[in-house]
Amino acid sequence: MAHISFAQGPWEAVEVPTEQYLRSVYFTDSLYGWIAGDSGTILHTMDGGEDWIQQNSGNDNRISDIFFLNRELGWATAINYTGQPFGTVILKTTDGGNNWLQQPYPENDIFMNCILFQDSLNGWMGGSPHALVKTNDGGNSWQQANIDTSTLAFFPVLEVKFLNENVGYATGGIFDIAGVIWHTNNGGENWTAIEPQYAPADEVHGIHIFDSLHALGAGGDPDFAYGMATIETTDGAQSWEYNEPGIQGNAYDIDFRIAYEAWCPLGPQRKLIVSFDAGQSWTPVPTPDSLEIFDMCFPDSLHGYGVGRDGAFIRFDASFPVSVQEHDLQNIPAIQLRAWPNPFQDFVSLELKLSKEGTCQVMIYDQSGSMLAMKNHQGQKGNNIIRISGKDYLPGIYFIVIKQQRNKGILRLVKLNLSGF
Repeated sequence: MAHISFAQGPWEAVEVPTEQYLRSVYFTDSLYGWIAGDSGTILHTMDGGEDWIQQNSGNDNRISDIFFLNRELGWATAINYTGQPFGTVILKTTDGGNNWLQQPYPENDIFMNCILFQDSLNGWMGGSPHALVKTNDGGNSWQQANIDTSTLAFFPVLEVKFLNENVGYATGGIFDIAGVIWHTNNGGENWTAIEPQYAPADEVHGIHIFDSLHALGAGGDPDFAYGMATIETTDGAQSWEYNEPGIQGNAYDIDFRIAYEAWCPLGPQRKLIVSFDAGQSWTPVPTPDSLEIFDMCFPDSLHGYGVGRDGAFIRFDASFPVSVQEHDLQNIPAIQLRAWPNPFQDFVSLELKLSKEGTCQVMIYDQSGSMLAMKNHQGQKGNNIIRISGKDYLPGIYFIVIKQQRNKGILRLVKLNLSGF
């Protein structure tokens, strides 16, 4: 059994020309990105964060979220708490942010936390005290979504994400009251809130959608009494499992760099946490210069960015080496895994020891995180042997991930070295 861990954090702090609280970061690719925050601040880079241009948002309120569909077309939400009428102003650009147009949201006292567009016409916003709204005309008009009548259905919305044109999730909640997740299978025509028996005690800030059945949310207790937590479904939001890994803090976002590597910022804890098994276990990593980071994004597997308080901006260093360390398997539940021979040539044998029978997925990834193959194995309780041929792969380093469906998505990972023939 092997577990990937960083010897040190692979993030670097990069100076940007502002000391404002930066609340949102969005990169369309490895070069073009925008960061936004308090006092109407919007900064734009065209070289991956080396140089920044201050853009005139035309607004001096807090920008809560920024989103770009491509290098030219983008939107942002600015929240006005300071003067009548209180509410939200929607910003839109069609030229990469050189010019921003402003349009007040038509209802007062609605404060939009997030914005997302699926194409140039269809988009979503979520906000407080409750709003989950859709546009079909590029943001000119908005309509409230149809949500069920669950007791949690009218809580604030913090994030909206879609897997495809049909499957989507929204997350939110109220501090010290309850967290909530909404789910749609029909493109947002109808949303269903999480059943109260599965709801966590605090907000769910972010969510990652693996596929139509599997999603992972992140949040926690802002008072740090219970710490960071995740909430996971493997049956299309029919049921949820809440997990507290025992790490002090609150996960303000969750983003995956590659299929099994996830990151969350812990804000005032001045730490990030990283998972190398798709969110089943987490390791704290100090932020560079002890920065407070609240929002992150990975436009691809090699580039990542985060922002936070006092103009904090961090960048992922893809060249930073990772190490693989062996760990004692005695106390690891559900799945034990080892491989031999390793390095291998013709074939490698995977020995799985399962605490329960059930279908296992065997997934093969390259070093960039791209999945090369996946197959199902009907596992039996106890020892199982799976043979993998090396004939279809070039010499190099590969990662084998084992996921057992009946154990709520528990994964184990091993690093393989395919030597030359």
